[in-house]
Amino acid sequence: RTCDAVGIHDVHAVWPEEMRMNNYASKGSHYWVRLNRHETITEAVDTLRGQGMQILATHLSPQAVDFREIDYTRPTAILFGAEKRGISQQALALADRHIIIPMVGMAQSLNVSVASALILYEAQRQRQNAGLYQQECRLPRSEQDRLLFERGFPLLTRVCRQKQLPYPAISDDGEVIADESWWQRMQLSKRGWQALEQREQEEFDQEES
Repeated sequence: RTCDAVGIHDVHAVWPEEMRMNNYASKGSHYWVRLNRHETITEAVDTLRGQGMQILATHLSPQAVDFREIDYTRPTAILFGAEKRGISQQALALADRHIIIPMVGMAQSLNVSVASALILYEAQRQRQNAGLYQQECRLPRSEQDRLLFERGFPLLTRVCRQKQLPYPAISDDGEVIADESWWQRMQLSKRGWQALEQREQEEFDQEES
C-alpha cells in the first residue's frame, strides 16, 4: 500500500511461490503494484542492477548512513529484511550502501512497514522537489494498457487468461480496441459483453445499497 501511495509500480521479493500477498491488507493496491518474485537475492539484485539502480540495504553497520542523506532522485532499489531475521549477509554484501533510521528511544528497530514508509516518503519528497512527479508517465504504453484493461474490464480479463488471449489496446477514452476476430475468439459479441457488464454492475449496485 505504501508503494502504491508514493507511485512505485514494482516490488521485488525473494520468497516461495506458495506464499501469497494478503490482498485484504493491501486494500486493492496489489492491482496497481506488480510483485516480481525471485528465487535468490542474487537474481533479484542482478535484475535491479541491470535496470541501472543503486542498491541500498537497511542495516545498522559501521558504514551505514542516515537514510535522509541518500539521493533518491537516482534509480534506487531498497532492500528490507524479514521482520525477525532481518537482511541476510549475502544481501548486505550485494548492497552499494547501508542506511539506517536514527532512533533515540530504547527500542532498537522499527517494524518493516513503518521503516519502509519513512524511507519511501523521503524518496517521494526528494523526487517531488525535483519535479519528477510532474513529468509525463514513464510507464510503457503497453503497461498502461494492461493496468487499464485488467482493472476496467475484469470480466474480459478473466476470459483472456482462461483462453490465453492477448490483451487488446485501450483507447484514450478507455474503450477496448479490438477487431472482430478478437471478439470471435472470445466467443462473446461486443454487444453481449456490454449487456453482461451492465447486469453485473446493476447487481453490484444492488448489493452496495
